[in-house]
Amino acid sequence: MTITDIQLLPMADHVRGKRSPVTCHFKCGNACLGPECNTSSNPAFREIASAALSRRALLGLGAAGAVGIALAAATPTGAAVAAPGGGASGAPGGLLFDAISPVPKIVDDFTVPAGYTWAPIIRWGDPLFSSVPALDFDNQTPEAQAGQFGYNCDYLDIIADRSGRTGVLVNNHEYVNPGIMFPPTSDTAELDRRAAIFKAAHGFSVVELRRSKLGRPWRYLVDGRRNRRITADTVFELTGPAAGTDLVKTAEDGEGRWVKGTLGNCAGGTTPWGTVLSGEENFDGYFAWAADTAGQKRYRATPSAKSTYTFERIDPRFDAHDAGFVNEPNRFGWIVEIDPEDPSSTPRKHTAMGRFKHEGANVIIAEDGRAVAYMGDDQTNDYLYKFVSKGTYDPKNTPVARRKNLGLLSEGDLYVAKFAGNSPAAEITGTGALPADGLFDGTGQWIPLTQDGESVIPGMTTQEVLVFTRLAADTVGATKMDRPEDVQPNPKTGKVYVALTNNSSRTLATIDEANPVTGNRNGHIIELTETAGQSGTAFGWSILLLCGNPAVDQNTYFAGFPKELVSPISCPDNVAFDSEGNLWISTDGAPSKIGFNDGLFKVPLEGPERGRVQQFLSVPREAETCGPVIHDKEGMVFVAVQHPGEEGTVGAPTSYFPDYVPSHRPDTGLVAAPRPSVVQVWRA
Repeated sequence: MTITDIQLLPMADHVRGKRSPVTCHFKCGNACLGPECNTSSNPAFREIASAALSRRALLGLGAAGAVGIALAAATPTGAAVAAPGGGASGAPGGLLFDAISPVPKIVDDFTVPAGYTWAPIIRWGDPLFSSVPALDFDNQTPEAQAGQFGYNCDYLDIIADRSGRTGVLVNNHEYVNPGIMFPPTSDTAELDRRAAIFKAAHGFSVVELRRSKLGRPWRYLVDGRRNRRITADTVFELTGPAAGTDLVKTAEDGEGRWVKGTLGNCAGGTTPWGTVLSGEENFDGYFAWAADTAGQKRYRATPSAKSTYTFERIDPRFDAHDAGFVNEPNRFGWIVEIDPEDPSSTPRKHTAMGRFKHEGANVIIAEDGRAVAYMGDDQTNDYLYKFVSKGTYDPKNTPVARRKNLGLLSEGDLYVAKFAGNSPAAEITGTGALPADGLFDGTGQWIPLTQDGESVIPGMTTQEVLVFTRLAADTVGATKMDRPEDVQPNPKTGKVYVALTNNSSRTLATIDEANPVTGNRNGHIIELTETAGQSGTAFGWSILLLCGNPAVDQNTYFAGFPKELVSPISCPDNVAFDSEGNLWISTDGAPSKIGFNDGLFKVPLEGPERGRVQQFLSVPREAETCGPVIHDKEGMVFVAVQHPGEEGTVGAPTSYFPDYVPSHRPDTGLVAAPRPSVVQVWRA
């Protein structure tokens, strides 16, 4: 497979900053180039849906409804020169650091502040079991990959046990890049063999950790008690109202309750009861896609003869043109839940939480004891959602309480957000200039799509609302957002932070106060405050950051903090919090006019330094920063480094992260190809 084979050139003039056309192709199937999935002008859509389209025609239920059917230490990197105004930050005993300067996008280095060092915990291809070989770059097999750490790590958590010296690492694997995993070939049999390896490289890795004491680096254990690989062939259980209905039955699963695999897993969250959630995001690219009904087109606007990885050549369920598998895409696009404590447990997909291109889900316990999950639909002009459980959380550490809590996400109500600004429309100019009151802010409502577990959308059943959630949200006038990615409540304050990565298609005709920048290539962060309790339906909001490089982007905004004293930041993707309630942001895309490597940034949310963006680390060339975990009391930070050197090839790598060996050395287990890895950073 070559670069021309996968037709990357159409994206070459579309991407900006350091985002690679390779990333666009393999991660989301060049979604930005295709026709807009959300063609609704929300009020008008209600009239169309009621007057011109029957429910079955709209959702395409005619035919579909009838289907019965061992760790290599990296050389510590010297710090970049401290950024202007980037004085030491952090509480005593916590993460004291001088903000680093941005790192140019051609630099293949992992950069940390002075006084810190780094090393990978685990890399693509590292074995989880003694029966599995270490990565042999020239002799990869599906069987080996199914027992090795997967590719392109994204959501991450490091969950320490009570002692603090043992724990577990949980990480998902979003997608793969054939061009730097294998040399080019046109041999059909070999391409099919590689497709089986790609399937095994998706999913999750769960690995046991050990360390000598708090604040010291972790090492992973081969054959750890909790070690587990979940792949594109692992069986998941569907839960909730859509499970067992005709919309999710296939020729292979006549019950509509057991789904093979999880795909396109992006961000996630760890629940108060200890399980890990992950969002199935760009699932559509894994299928040869029919896209001949409104329900299908709302997830992929155009049909496709083949999938991104041609899985349909080795597994018929990925061919949605086949009548027996027309519903297979409906079995993806969910929030999945795994139990890292029990490697024998069956992971689940929760239909009550809706189906869309989930970035992830993050749970907080509301004042009334119910579990509330916040979720973003990561596509241009799609929506922000909230799920409120029917049951209440039991904090007791007993088997009975755990069983109860494991069912919380199977029943509940789903909401979508509608924003309203409080400034005159004439003051929202599209440039990012603040309105007269000095803030982009306003109020909002959570509009129900289901109540008491039942549909409240006229003409749509509960199962239809949950399987075709985007269509349901269109009908209630939800606000089109600039790619809502990670959405997380601050555990100290309950305020919710929404990462809006970018939206280059935002026009002057479609701006609003919550999305106020035309051609928004740098993205922004919204701070949302629930005004009727965490499980209520009213909220206030304001824009915390309008991202960009203040040196070249005039109308950046950093919560009022002086622009000349901040680190440039663009394309916020994942967010996290430290023990003090500070916001940490990882990025996927460099500032648009000066190409920098992606990084991790700290942002205080209270006091005189509110809005002061400070860069903590930078990832290597062509990589994305994912899944930040902040253990500031120990002076430790963890990130997943995704797609390093993605524009290179096997013959001409553009990154050697994380081992930095210049040639292939099978005798040491090190390979010249870049390896997506989980990295730990600690005070030297």
